[in-house]
Amino acid sequence: MKPRIRVMWFRRDLRLSDNAALYYALRSGTPVLPIFIFDRNILDKLEDKNDRRVEFIHAAITEIQEQLLKMGSSMEVYYGYPEEVYIKIQKKYDIEAVFTNHDYEPYAQERDNAIAAILQAQGTDFKSYKDQVIFEKSEVVKDDHKPYTVFSPYARKWRAKLTDFYLKAYPTEIYFHNFYKQSPVAVPSLESMGFHAVDLPFPSKALEEAIIRHYGENRNFPALEKGTSRMGVHLRFGTVSIRYLARKAMEWNDVYLNELIWRDFYHAILWHFPQVGKGASFKPEYDKIEWRNNEAEFEHWCRGTTGYPIVDAGMRELNATGYMHNRVRMIVASFLTKHLLIDWRWGEAYFAQKLLDFDLAANNGGWQWASSSGCDAAPYFRVFNPTLQTEKFDKDLRYIRKWVPELNEFNYPKPIVQHELARKRVLEVYAKGLKGL
Repeated sequence: MKPRIRVMWFRRDLRLSDNAALYYALRSGTPVLPIFIFDRNILDKLEDKNDRRVEFIHAAITEIQEQLLKMGSSMEVYYGYPEEVYIKIQKKYDIEAVFTNHDYEPYAQERDNAIAAILQAQGTDFKSYKDQVIFEKSEVVKDDHKPYTVFSPYARKWRAKLTDFYLKAYPTEIYFHNFYKQSPVAVPSLESMGFHAVDLPFPSKALEEAIIRHYGENRNFPALEKGTSRMGVHLRFGTVSIRYLARKAMEWNDVYLNELIWRDFYHAILWHFPQVGKGASFKPEYDKIEWRNNEAEFEHWCRGTTGYPIVDAGMRELNATGYMHNRVRMIVASFLTKHLLIDWRWGEAYFAQKLLDFDLAANNGGWQWASSSGCDAAPYFRVFNPTLQTEKFDKDLRYIRKWVPELNEFNYPKPIVQHELARKRVLEVYAKGLKGL
């Protein structure tokens, strides 16, 4: 007779504490089997086998496994296609229900619908919960129930709706005794899945009060090692609870809380307008822009050899570490779309390939903001001047010299384009593309 269990399917929620789906799975008393699937539908598309996101996930799963082993339980970790994995699990267990947390990305929606159909054919429930945002879907909408497309009124409604109820942690710990007991199950190695460890340090999960309290005045200066929280990757993979960060933000710094609201806003946009996650401009008229899409210039941008030091420093930081300071992300995105007139989708895809904290909703929102094609975007005539941005945010060139040590040497490239000429060109091209609107 097959053991009767509940399944907790971990995805973007890689922690045992304050986890919505895990809480609901554990509290019934039916033994809960934790699983994780290294999804080949995603991994097979990754060309870089030194992908630090896979390494980060592997490290987070290993940490959870160590906690479970101390309780006499074990996570079952699979490398394969989710549909095939669930068919395999159904043969081994009598599954009462599968519990997981919502994922709002287009592929995730398709995957979850397919898994739900497989389960329901066997009489198994598929239960999903809100966990990675404070407010989701239509929880914050206009009075006429239409979604907000401008941030400021969304943020006001978000704040008005917020109560302690939405920030309360799920007390999963009191039910840990309900994990399914079994002998240790080995976690597949990175190498067995065709990946390799880079062994660079990951950002700490500890949220430093001093950083958050001074976030407003320090967040725009990339040379400051402790100017930002570096929580992006932990929010992306759920190794830190969004509710914990929001509680601390309310206590320590309203500017930081505003950044968390932006994150909810972009997730709401992706939910209500899923076409943006599939390559469409939020403002369809911006698909009429005639991009230059010069491949040689794109390669210079990717490598950090544009001759604009702040741009080059940002791209080199990204390539070396999988991270880029948020102010610099705006500068390099503006440079690619406005100075070089290269389609924002090219930059979005490159960031998706390289960023450790890549999140479709935020990445798409940021790129469409920079190119002026998104909701609540920068007007198209706003073109960041990299020189002025440097004077404002890296006046002493500390950040630039770290990543562009050859700055004053003869071999540093000349600017790939002159700012004033580029600005004039992009205004003409955008005006032509948007003519008559």
